[in-house]
Amino acid sequence: MNARETLKINEKGHLEIGGADCVELAKAFGTPLYAFDEAYIRRMMRVYRDTLRDKYGENGLVLYASKAFSCKAIYRIADEENIGVDVVSGGELYTALQAGFPAEKIYMHGNNKLDYEIGEALDCKIGCIVADAYSEIDKIDAEAKKRGIKQKILLRINPGVEAHTHAFVQTATTDSKFGFSIQDGTAEKATVYALSKKNVVLDGYHCHIGSQIFEKQSFVIAVEKCLDFAAKMKERLDFVTETLNLGGGYGIWYTDEDRKISPEGYAEYLEALITAVKEKSQEKGLKLPYLLIEPGRSIVGEAGITLYTVGAIKEIPDVKTYVAVDGGMFDNPRYALYQSKYTPVLANRASEERTEIVSIAGKCCESGDLIAVNVSLPKAKSGDILAVLSTGAYNYSMAMNYNRNKIPPCVLVNDGKAEYIVRPQTYQDLTRNDVIPKRLLKK
Repeated sequence: MNARETLKINEKGHLEIGGADCVELAKAFGTPLYAFDEAYIRRMMRVYRDTLRDKYGENGLVLYASKAFSCKAIYRIADEENIGVDVVSGGELYTALQAGFPAEKIYMHGNNKLDYEIGEALDCKIGCIVADAYSEIDKIDAEAKKRGIKQKILLRINPGVEAHTHAFVQTATTDSKFGFSIQDGTAEKATVYALSKKNVVLDGYHCHIGSQIFEKQSFVIAVEKCLDFAAKMKERLDFVTETLNLGGGYGIWYTDEDRKISPEGYAEYLEALITAVKEKSQEKGLKLPYLLIEPGRSIVGEAGITLYTVGAIKEIPDVKTYVAVDGGMFDNPRYALYQSKYTPVLANRASEERTEIVSIAGKCCESGDLIAVNVSLPKAKSGDILAVLSTGAYNYSMAMNYNRNKIPPCVLVNDGKAEYIVRPQTYQDLTRNDVIPKRLLKK
């Protein structure tokens, strides 16, 4: 059950995260509740930061992929750990800036960036923008011209590497909404186009092959294809790739079907990538590029859990037992989207034998509102505290107010003590932007 050493069962038989008793967390903050282990987050940031420095010198930067989990506190932690961040929207950019994160260490991603988002990025003097379409190159060039500046950009390219993961999270195949394909010549045409602009400075390329990937070789192949392309651009266009951003996508433990990797084990993935960059650059006669990586899920995924209170239990003889909780797809839509698998634990009875196969159901008015299907638990009772492990990435980020349910708050656990980093929503929050036209007002 334990994905890492900071997730423990204490002498009371209760689940702990970061030294905090999950039953006590549920009492103090209510449920549903996202809880994050700060020590684990910092440890993962340091593993990537230190490995890059040790194996590649100062010629690179770790960027926390904040789409995995974005709030002011996570940007403060990233700043304290001396890494950069990437953002994929004006909202993420605004949050990072509000947290005091230095704009020069922010990179902006995303397809179809809006005009005002590009303007906001330029106004704060963002470090770099990753262009994902010809129209974006045009927009960045035009907005930079208005401001009398030159903006550094990278082009997102697709090397055509098919990662072994869910089709919805593969992003580097030719048929993708992201980037310019190397295989069909589009990436070269985009390079020529970007170099023709007067107010953008093309600094290199970005590549991200997908998410939840465990095969090191997938990353190595992506490196080789990107640097083969960089060598062609040097030969054909006399363009030198100064920066190479190799994205993220490292897999984490969700269930025992997944590989369990220690924090230090992720250093091996980065080392393999760095070795490939060095070897391929030497083979092709290229200067070593400034190297960027973008881990997100692997930094916060296993650092987070979600706590629920068990409500109704529905036993359908010879069919299935549903254990309903006070959350659901409004705080974790990933099963509905990807059929993602999770490990649930009864936090107040974590040491008890698992004797039943059940499905965890949410409270939304949807048949597909499920969190986990056919998982083992002790015989659950109404009032039990259920913990779902490895929910730190893409759970709060994807949360919504479906059925006008309130998005759960987030707490950060540090040395056994927990504090809010995202406060609870209220019904007033849900109706704050509602407007009743005068003609509909009750007379």
